[in-house]
Amino acid sequence: MSGSAYATLAGTRRLGPPTASRRSEYPLAAVAAVFTLAQLVLVRPGLGLGWDETVYVSQISAHAPAAFFSAPRARGISLLVAPITSWSSSTPLLRVYLAALSGLALFLALRVWRGLFPVRVLALAGALFASLWVTLFYGPQAMPNYWVAVGALAAAGCCLRARTDRSDRAALWGLAASASLMAWMRPTDAVWVTLPLLALLVAVRRRRLVVALLAGLASGAVEWVIEAYVSYGGLTQRLNAASAIEGGLGWNVAVVDQLRSLGGRALCRPCTGAMPNPAVDVWWLVLPVIAVVGLVVAIRARRTAATLVPLACAATAAFPYLFMIGYAAPRFLLPAYALVSIPVADALIHLVTRPTGAWRRVAVTLLAAGLAGHLAVQLAVLERTVSRTSTQHRDWSRTAAELHRLGVRKPCLLTGQDAIPIAFYTGCASAATGGHNANSTRTTLDRTARRMPVANVTPVGSRPPAYAHDWPAHRYGALDLRVAPRTERGGGR
Repeated sequence: MSGSAYATLAGTRRLGPPTASRRSEYPLAAVAAVFTLAQLVLVRPGLGLGWDETVYVSQISAHAPAAFFSAPRARGISLLVAPITSWSSSTPLLRVYLAALSGLALFLALRVWRGLFPVRVLALAGALFASLWVTLFYGPQAMPNYWVAVGALAAAGCCLRARTDRSDRAALWGLAASASLMAWMRPTDAVWVTLPLLALLVAVRRRRLVVALLAGLASGAVEWVIEAYVSYGGLTQRLNAASAIEGGLGWNVAVVDQLRSLGGRALCRPCTGAMPNPAVDVWWLVLPVIAVVGLVVAIRARRTAATLVPLACAATAAFPYLFMIGYAAPRFLLPAYALVSIPVADALIHLVTRPTGAWRRVAVTLLAAGLAGHLAVQLAVLERTVSRTSTQHRDWSRTAAELHRLGVRKPCLLTGQDAIPIAFYTGCASAATGGHNANSTRTTLDRTARRMPVANVTPVGSRPPAYAHDWPAHRYGALDLRVAPRTERGGGR
């Protein structure tokens, strides 16, 4: 495709004819469509809801009461899934909805970058990001991290476009909307991602863009801030509570923890145990090297800003999760992966197109073999992760069925181990008298047990809480299900 089809960072925006412009979107649409299809085939719509998902989904749900909403969480994902969860309890329907929406979001985020990079670079970048097991796994889930990632990718692209072309109003509004999406999902992540964008815009004195960026962040975070004062005693108190739940933010090197989690561990806390097979981690270690190559290529091609900005945003997005918390989860780095994908794709294409003759054939062969091996590793980790997760979710579902058999039906209340997800599967509310999810007291539980079924879930061999010590225990697998006696509910429900 000729250079006339692309906008240049020097200032003028030169676009080809409308038909050519539309055709340039086809590879991006194809990547997004394959990404959606891969989610439905590999992750499968029947995968039950995970722990955090049940919290987010229950906030606006026709199936179960709202679970306790801890300080770090934001309600963006609950609102995103509300068009389905507000009237349907079908998990497959929710998965299909999110898979389609995540594919559309990826297409729009990549489309923003047209004119900054050739379409082949963008298509490869989308394919690299979409083929990661963590992207495929979390794309159809009711979790916020993927949405921060596509918001970050779109925000960086819109910022560069609006900085280059003052008449590009779509980029201006896109910057505000992308920042709002990120803050809507995870306000603190949005701040970290946009720090380089804010620094750039202040440095070049683009006041209108600074206002758009800050307005977007404010519009997305306003609900979270208001809720901080209404429910948590203020913004500082909520931030402190969030930090405590996350183990206390400070200097904690979690790089090795992230490496351990790449084998498919959804949450590595505490992050102990053996490292995964080196083949699983090698791409993660090579990634920054290729990103540096991409920066060198950009400097030589005189499009430094278009590469440096996403790399800087990726670095600030990853920093708190690599150096400020004492545990790891692969999904935390999704925004960094999305942002770094474009410089990496640019470097890879340069490495296979720059050589000539036999050397080009060697480069293409090596790249094809490397990408094939990388894809095989990602799909293997994904398969294991989906299988392990499905088993856990089936266990929760079966425990819920056993509780139903014991007479625990909504309206009802559950406490104890895995009370939040099991309660959602049962259709009950959940409660805890201690820990990060504490939202009740023994007196409240005793009073509740007089008017509805209340049950406690305890591992076999563990000491039950004092309020459930005298409740009859029913052994179910490795669990003791203790149901409050009917007499404590006045002989009725």
